[in-house]
Amino acid sequence: MEQARLEQVEELLGCKFSDYGILIEAFTHSSQADTRGESNERLEFLGDSILGLIICEVLFERFPDYQEGDLTKIKSMLVSRKTCAKVANELGLPDFIKAGKSMDGTRAMSGSVAAGVLESVIAAIYLDCGFEAVREFVLGRFKTLIDKADAEQHHENFKSVLQQYCQKQFSRTPVYILLDEKGPDHDKCFEIGVEIEQRHFPSAWGVTKKDAEQKAALNALEELGVIEAPEEDSN
Repeated sequence: MEQARLEQVEELLGCKFSDYGILIEAFTHSSQADTRGESNERLEFLGDSILGLIICEVLFERFPDYQEGDLTKIKSMLVSRKTCAKVANELGLPDFIKAGKSMDGTRAMSGSVAAGVLESVIAAIYLDCGFEAVREFVLGRFKTLIDKADAEQHHENFKSVLQQYCQKQFSRTPVYILLDEKGPDHDKCFEIGVEIEQRHFPSAWGVTKKDAEQKAALNALEELGVIEAPEEDSN
């Protein structure tokens, strides 16, 4: 890789390298290397673990009320090949990959190969610039994805969040009560209410019992002040 392109990569990564050799290795695909030992596969292996560690640490600190299953679900999405490929492509890393001609124009170049290069780059930054530098790099590229994953997790798990809150605050679980149902068998809707320590919270309707329970759990979380209720539009 030419000096000018190496400097372009440094600018993209926001990190100045003292060893360009490791940076070149990070972008060398096995289809282009003389031996597999000269490709980025070893760096990819290390980078995968470093990425996992940083993401796990952030999730652990940011979401103290989430249980292992919730944290694992978010982590798995964030470190997946699909997400890594997305981040790599947004950075433009595939433009600098050294790969054999057989790889030109293949889906893998923007998919699994791009994901592998991101992991290799993470390892290269760690080895050359240190842990704080690679942590800053990862958080800078994954912050929006972490925010999005949390929003999706909350949306899917209002019942889980409410249960964790109740167990912590009251040492008991919420009770869901079927209050009403309407419509023919093939097109029913259900009204569910939540009771916690004999306190009743606003009920909710849903096209399935599960949907109604999630909405009722959200109502309870908002009334308890666990989740902030959206402001009403005065217009």
